[in-house]
Amino acid sequence: MSENQQLRIGIMGGTFDPIHFGHLITAEEVRVQFELDQVIFVPCGVPPHKKKYDLTDARHRHLMVELAVADNPHFTTSRMEIDRDGPAYTIDTMRTFRERFGDACQLYFITGADAILEMLTWRDNESLIELCRFVAATRPGYELSELDRRLGPRHRARIDPVSVPGIEISSTDIRRRVRQGKPIQYLTPSATVSYIRKHALYQQPE
Repeated sequence: MSENQQLRIGIMGGTFDPIHFGHLITAEEVRVQFELDQVIFVPCGVPPHKKKYDLTDARHRHLMVELAVADNPHFTTSRMEIDRDGPAYTIDTMRTFRERFGDACQLYFITGADAILEMLTWRDNESLIELCRFVAATRPGYELSELDRRLGPRHRARIDPVSVPGIEISSTDIRRRVRQGKPIQYLTPSATVSYIRKHALYQQPE
């Protein structure tokens, strides 16, 4: 059996503005449950749907992710989306990873259950579900029937819900705390905290 036939790769996209322990706990829980060889964190470049605030420069977001995952040998990062010109669509990203790892590799796209509910609005979603499986991270007690109600059987069959510890941390809250001069230790790795301080990130109102 070739090496590719054994590969199981998780792809975790997001703005990561900044990355925090909620992201890392989710990635590790999925890695263990699905026996993934690697989880690749992919900070987005220009999201196709307009954000309510201006994203922090992609270079900073990518470096914060690199620092946050440096001590986990199963985690790595990719600049694929931030180096791409124009909007970053999931279908383009997953096609590129499929070409890189080959057809024998099992790809898992990791995201939150709320994002999965919008899957039918994603570009070329019919092709996307053929490229990979989807892992929908849920909090304990999440009502899975919502996935059944909102998604058709073909899409639902490609989604694996995973319950992860309910850690109430958000990037929005971290940015707000930084602006207010409040501590963010224990919300994001120490290396990320130091980077935010060194580069004076999140000082301006959104």
